[in-house]
Amino acid sequence: MIHPAALIDPKAEISEGVEIGPYSIIEKDVSVGEGTRIGPHVVIRKGTHIGKGCQIFQFASIGEAPQATFYRGEKTSLFIGDQNIIREFVTLHRGTTKGGGKTVIGNENVFMAYSHVAHDCQIGNQVVLANGATLAGHIVIEDYAVIGGLSAIHQFCQVGTHAFISGLTGVSLDIPPYMLASGSRAKLFGLNTVGLKRHRFSEETLRALKKAYRIIFRSGLTLEKAMKKVEEDEISKTPEIQHLLQFIQRSKRGISR
Repeated sequence: MIHPAALIDPKAEISEGVEIGPYSIIEKDVSVGEGTRIGPHVVIRKGTHIGKGCQIFQFASIGEAPQATFYRGEKTSLFIGDQNIIREFVTLHRGTTKGGGKTVIGNENVFMAYSHVAHDCQIGNQVVLANGATLAGHIVIEDYAVIGGLSAIHQFCQVGTHAFISGLTGVSLDIPPYMLASGSRAKLFGLNTVGLKRHRFSEETLRALKKAYRIIFRSGLTLEKAMKKVEEDEISKTPEIQHLLQFIQRSKRGISR
């Protein structure tokens, strides 16, 4: 059902089964997938492409121009996958030409009230941004990461899969996968054990990750020597350890410790 008080550009592509509430505005060059529900007073700007089965609550701002001082109105995009939940007052911005021209959001993510995703971010699947969590531009968030309420992440940072960032945390360096981070300047506090158990990681994998954590982050070795020690250990055959090592190796901003 599309409410008669909604303002929809004739060039917007609205699929079957889409619900749009009163006073919502949808511009041209917007596509909305089947079964997506859009509440009242939602604004969806040009260049936004939304998948199937999403829920967008009132007063969300989707696909607005990036808050980058160098942006001059170039044509850029925001791509949102399927089954995402976007709560009240969430802001999701389009990309910039300097960042590849698009912001990309995967499937089954939850964006709680007042959370913000800036230009050129790349977000995986089943990620949670709690209330007021803020992502600056060009951030990469891997699958299953959880960002706590009122946390802020610096531009160009990466957050690894299954990482947990607690509320009120300031992140200026990359957060490795499977780890728990907290603090006004994020520090690691071991594995995200609760989250890993909820996702049914085996005890063997948990032991391997704990050993890798102790070697890399708590042994006192330089990062290079610690990485080499893990690579020479039997645990390096574990897929999760391989991903952890690769994440650290490709880090450009440096790793939170």
